[in-house]
Amino acid sequence: MRAVIQRVTSAKVMVGDRQTGAIDQGLLVLLGVHKDDESKDITWLADKIVNLRIFEDEEGKMNHSLTDTGGSMLIVSQFTLLADCRKGRRPSWSEAAPPDKARQLYEEFVQAVANSGITTATGEFQAMMEVSLVNSGPVTILLDSHKQF
Repeated sequence: MRAVIQRVTSAKVMVGDRQTGAIDQGLLVLLGVHKDDESKDITWLADKIVNLRIFEDEEGKMNHSLTDTGGSMLIVSQFTLLADCRKGRRPSWSEAAPPDKARQLYEEFVQAVANSGITTATGEFQAMMEVSLVNSGPVTILLDSHKQF
């Protein structure tokens, strides 16, 4: 699994004229599912993100996690995070999980985050979405459960 994590003061997802999810202070997570992902990838990534200390403490140091701050998480499926652009000019999607598997693991990831006590909101799987956010910091972190970077 690959994630782009953005610390936000607000974020929302629209599908057409309908808002599917919105949060105030917390994290926006764009989530891509790899074809080889399993439950262990969900467990590792959900725990890592929920406990990632990227919120400032009283001294201005990044010492607090989402759990510490009581923030929310907006989780948006984004298969394009698995794009391979090393050859040519058109991305290859061969590393992305097929839709049925990706949906299942995406939903399991959302549930794992919710089970950790975090309020969650989501986009809509396989929909054309518009994501709006106010990045705080800005703080943007990349994570990959296969530890590619």
